Amino acid sequence: MNNTEDYFNRNMYSALRIGFIALLLVWSFQIIKPFIMPVLWGIIIAVAIFPMYNKLSNILGNRNKLASILITLIALTLLIIPSILFIESTIIGVQNIASQMQDGTLSIHTPDKSVADWPIIGSKLYDIWLLGSENLESLITKFSPQLQKFAPKLLSMASSFGSTIILFIISIIISGALLTKADSSEKAAKSIFNTLIGTHGEGFVELSVSVIRSVVQGVLGIAIIQSIMGGIGIWAIGIPAPGLWALIILFLAILQLPPLLILGPLAVYVFSIAETTPAIIFLIWSIIVSASDAFLKPLLLGRGVDVPMLAILLGAIGGMMMSGIIGLFVGSVVLALSYKLFQALLVNDILESDNK
Repeated sequence: MNNTEDYFNRNMYSALRIGFIALLLVWSFQIIKPFIMPVLWGIIIAVAIFPMYNKLSNILGNRNKLASILITLIALTLLIIPSILFIESTIIGVQNIASQMQDGTLSIHTPDKSVADWPIIGSKLYDIWLLGSENLESLITKFSPQLQKFAPKLLSMASSFGSTIILFIISIIISGALLTKADSSEKAAKSIFNTLIGTHGEGFVELSVSVIRSVVQGVLGIAIIQSIMGGIGIWAIGIPAPGLWALIILFLAILQLPPLLILGPLAVYVFSIAETTPAIIFLIWSIIVSASDAFLKPLLLGRGVDVPMLAILLGAIGGMMMSGIIGLFVGSVVLALSYKLFQALLVNDILESDNK
């Protein structure tokens, strides 16, 4: 009887201990949950900019804290100034449209008849465009229910943009703090991977770092280049709110969709409002912007990484579809690690079979 009671008591104490530990883990996770995304982005940014930080630190005589402060300020400047310019451009564009609507001077150019020949959407788009050019008030009245439904979504997108900027500001500050602890962070990461994987842990850490930098260069880097080039063309041709269009191009490029989805219709619009020569130049520029990833991606994506470019690209796209922008990096790293792990297992099996 005593043995049964002792066995029951031991099990009860074990269950209580496990339950208490589980409660602490869940509670701790809920406490740190708001900081997970900023910390993840901070790690990604720190990994991406570490080579620049290292060079700057060497130039400054290994003054790591000063280098970290300077690189953080530079990163914040590169984030905040374009954001301010984008917001300013969008506000000015909206204000101009609103003032023209109040004054009754807002007009839409008559569409070219070739628009009606576009496949699938051409006929409907031509009718809507023509109605707007002839009677803008009728067009607004006709689509007022849709506009009323879209307005809250637009406000939500604006607030989301603001919160995203704040998130990245916090993440950049966190990355600056991580840079000063780069050596200890690297040792901790290698220790974790060695515990989980074994002797190949250090190689997997180096692979993860290389993949993150590759995705920054090959996906985000190309997207930023395309959005800047597209925004310059839109601004030069005189289309309102170039900052807004540049942001849309950035999202499309991150999603691995061609910027021509936006630049194409804009080029058609330019042909209806501008002279033929500048319109043709804008069209050629739009095609160059959209096609630029064809030669930039092989140069930037997968460079210096012992993993096929296709694996990194599929990981980035699949990860983003599953987890949003952060999935660009998580998906690429996971797929690259899986590829190398499978490759290592396959090589070991081949070696074992040869030895037999």
